[in-house]
Amino acid sequence: MENDISADVAIIGAGPAGLFAVFECGMLKLTAVVIDALAEPGGQCTALYPEKPIFDIPAHPAIAAGDLIAQLERQIEPFAARMLLGRRVEKLSGAAGDFALVTDHGETVRAKAVIVAAGAGAFGPNRPPLEGLAAFEAGGSVQYYVRRRDDLRGKRVVIAGGGDSAVDWALALRGIAASVAVVHRRAKFRAAPETAAQLDAAAARGEVEMVIPYQLHGLHGTGGALESVEVADLDGATKHLPADVLLPFFGLAMDLGPIAGWGLALERHHVAITPATCETSVPGIFAIGDVATYPGKLKLILQGFSEAAMAAHAIHPIVHPGTALHFEYSTSKGVPQGGAA
Repeated sequence: MENDISADVAIIGAGPAGLFAVFECGMLKLTAVVIDALAEPGGQCTALYPEKPIFDIPAHPAIAAGDLIAQLERQIEPFAARMLLGRRVEKLSGAAGDFALVTDHGETVRAKAVIVAAGAGAFGPNRPPLEGLAAFEAGGSVQYYVRRRDDLRGKRVVIAGGGDSAVDWALALRGIAASVAVVHRRAKFRAAPETAAQLDAAAARGEVEMVIPYQLHGLHGTGGALESVEVADLDGATKHLPADVLLPFFGLAMDLGPIAGWGLALERHHVAITPATCETSVPGIFAIGDVATYPGKLKLILQGFSEAAMAAHAIHPIVHPGTALHFEYSTSKGVPQGGAA
């Protein structure tokens, strides 16, 4: 049937770890299909901070998140993995060697093993409780993600929040936006100390306006076009900040969605795995990247890459029982051509 898709491994999540899992499976001649709820690959790297530099990818002193995803896509091209994007896995049944995953678009993916690389699960922004918010969201005046800094060139930008995203984007947009104002309820930020200090220095130079201690109180404008953001201090006194765009950075609402009902052992909304193999409590289902947890786990992209390799090697005997896997370095075996069939 047209909606029936078969592969050795079903990978749930097209973020960095999920994409690299395609490569590691391909190097072992395991075919893969990738399913992701977002409309394009990359996970949070694409959806939240494509232009933000990442500094801890080996051999890249700095690489923009979007460029990292582009390179990962290029790396997996030889394996021709089927990408099912804009889809969510609603049901999973079967056992190791014979799983069936059903998407919300009606496809049935049959696989011998499953890798959950769902990052933080399905995620969305924590929206501020402001009257008329939806109209300003629809008009593009309230945005939760910055895809391109240049889209905000010449705009009056108000940023709300006290974490890394708020501080990073305040620094990134100075000199690009017409003005940048940061609204936070207290003077201490939760961001990395170094970048918080950079923000203080930028404010001292007049590059950023610090609106402290205030919090969002209202939005004003017409037809979905923002004209000002109303903020209130701890005593209830209000003032208006001229604004074309509001960027509320109050974190993401994390939700594992249907994954939470698959019988996997969970710890604080993360999937518990065996570190040596990345296998979950359900045989044949593996978890890698930010969604996976175990003692000593570091939430780093490079650790997700390592976990992808371990999971692929643990999956090989499930797909090819009784067949010995002779480990070879990529420098000697090269990259298989023409797919991983």
